[in-house]
Amino acid sequence: MALPTQFELGTDGARTIVAGVDGSEQSLRAASFAAGWARRDGSALVCVYVQRWHAAASQDPHAAMICEQGEREVVAKLRRDLLDAQTRWGVRAELVVRRGDPTSELAKVADEVRADSVVVGRSTKVGHERLGSTGGKLIRAGRWPVTVVP
Repeated sequence: MALPTQFELGTDGARTIVAGVDGSEQSLRAASFAAGWARRDGSALVCVYVQRWHAAASQDPHAAMICEQGEREVVAKLRRDLLDAQTRWGVRAELVVRRGDPTSELAKVADEVRADSVVVGRSTKVGHERLGSTGGKLIRAGRWPVTVVP
């Protein structure tokens, strides 16, 4: 058996783990799993929250204000939770906030930080088993090991 010509990014474990978070119960479980993994391996944890464009916001300025306020509240809560995790578990962590398609933005961040692994929560949205979830799309991208947490 011939050894591959390229080496893995990681050494003895992951150096950087990217976790997709959106405030849902599934994503918070994924972030907790990733934080525990980062703590055990001494890895950096990069949590990524991707803001989505809401169709109603483009039609109604009042709806846009409500959507933006909701996004700010989710980001503020995620920052508090991440600070708590850093303090309690001693995990080096940061929150990256992007706007756009979750799969594309998670992939961009994972490439930018040279992630050794990506962790996401299982989708509960109807139709994702046919159309593809973020986790499934990241797996098909084939650039990093992807863990989908139930």
